[in-house]
Amino acid sequence: MGDQLASQSSPTGKPLPSVELVDLKGTTVPFNWPRLQGNELDYIRRSVEHGVTSADGPFSKAVVELLIDEVGCELALLTTSCTAALELSAMLLDLGPDDTVVVPSFAFVTSALAFTRQGAKVLFCDIEPETLALDPAHLSDLMDPSVRAVVPIHYAGVGCDLDGIEQVLADWPEASLIEDNAHGLFGSHRDRPLGSVGRMATLSFHETKNFTCGEGGALILNDQRDVDRAQVLYHKGTNRNAFLHGLVDKYTWQDTGSSFGLSDVLAAYLYAQLEQRESIMARRRHVWDRYRDLLTGQVEDLGVTLPVVPEGRVQAHHMFYVLLDRPDRRNEVLAAMRASGVMGTFHYLPLHLSPHGQTVSRRPTECPVSEDVSGRLLRLPFFTDLSDSEGDRVVAALLEALTATA
Repeated sequence: MGDQLASQSSPTGKPLPSVELVDLKGTTVPFNWPRLQGNELDYIRRSVEHGVTSADGPFSKAVVELLIDEVGCELALLTTSCTAALELSAMLLDLGPDDTVVVPSFAFVTSALAFTRQGAKVLFCDIEPETLALDPAHLSDLMDPSVRAVVPIHYAGVGCDLDGIEQVLADWPEASLIEDNAHGLFGSHRDRPLGSVGRMATLSFHETKNFTCGEGGALILNDQRDVDRAQVLYHKGTNRNAFLHGLVDKYTWQDTGSSFGLSDVLAAYLYAQLEQRESIMARRRHVWDRYRDLLTGQVEDLGVTLPVVPEGRVQAHHMFYVLLDRPDRRNEVLAAMRASGVMGTFHYLPLHLSPHGQTVSRRPTECPVSEDVSGRLLRLPFFTDLSDSEGDRVVAALLEALTATA
């Protein structure tokens, strides 16, 4: 049962609506459960009392400094979502109808949508069966002179084959690498932080991510040449940033742009989470490792494959998934788990098969691995405060469902 906040009166005397608060747990193990990790509420109060609650306030600046230090980038711009960060990257590239962007078919819709909104077409690339990330071999087949950007995803927080992708792009200097790092903050690939390799990268602070403020994101800029214009686009097309730094005596409309900035109230919440990054990452690593240890040797004979982390890649422990041997069985297992109160779920549907994906494609592509994986992948409940007893319950429900459907 959820709690209900009592109705109060507004200054006009009219009653305000009551709000039903849903209990995410109850008797179930939810798929995700975002929780306070430190000083979130105190920092929100301080943000409000300070009187700067819009974008670029003191907590926003603190988050930016932390990201610059951790990722090693030129600049980080906090946005209202990862989608907004991708849209800002598309603006920076000045994409148009003659331009093409390569994205994985196994992805969330906004990984492509952000670029088609700028008028570009997309080419959907298949994924590697091991990491479920963009396949450099297929990328090589797709490249042509119209490609202006390649947007790989570090799926589940495991770095994609950046070496292979960079090798392909070495022959196409007009194509920029933009890392969709929604899953991978604080992961690395051969000692390079995820998000530090491409010309740009994007982050997500959605409630399902390792670090959250409900809704939020960031654009990471790794090339100094993008910084000045990015500031203009970020500030609604004006040179407001130059004005604030005393470089001009007034600011005015200079370029295209939009309102991308994250409220400092949300940045305050986010900063409190990022302060606890070592603790949060350690607890998520514990959950991931425990799932792996409990399932290894138990599921292989039941037609299940566990996730793989290639050598040289430090993952961000964003999720734990399993791959079943056939799609129809995946849905049966999910139903059985949910009936026992364990809320597992599936993930992406291939974008190259979607109605709008086919409309915005430069040309049709075949992505058989994406189609295969999409029908067999099952994600287990995974969040920072998942207890060992809850993890035991998830594993028991999964094994029972697998045995019943073998």
